Amino acid sequence: MNYSWLLIGAGGGLGAIARYLMQQYVQGRWPLAWPVGTGAVNALGCLLAGLFLGLLERHELGQAWRLLLITGVCGGFTTFSAFALENVGLLRAGHVGLAALYAGGSVAVGVLVAGAGYWLARG
Repeated sequence: MNYSWLLIGAGGGLGAIARYLMQQYVQGRWPLAWPVGTGAVNALGCLLAGLFLGLLERHELGQAWRLLLITGVCGGFTTFSAFALENVGLLRAGHVGLAALYAGGSVAVGVLVAGAGYWLARG
């Protein structure tokens, strides 16, 4: 029997719960117009994805670990669909510059921290 779906589902459920808790915590601590909770989740999710990828390659772990950690946990944790909708909300509210800064900043930070996580894990 193929357990891929179970691994992805279990990891995705854990990631989604962690995303909700972190987003609520961060946004509650810093209630700004900028969606800082989702931004923090995206940055951490990208860092974790890079770390997991580096560790999986470094220790030559199998496909099951990749499905659980990257596809499941990171896929359930990162919030780029929410990110896109928040940008639409900023645009609808007339905050074009803030939407552009948020979109560009999130992508730049995500790529940088994913790379950092990967290189940290690879040693």
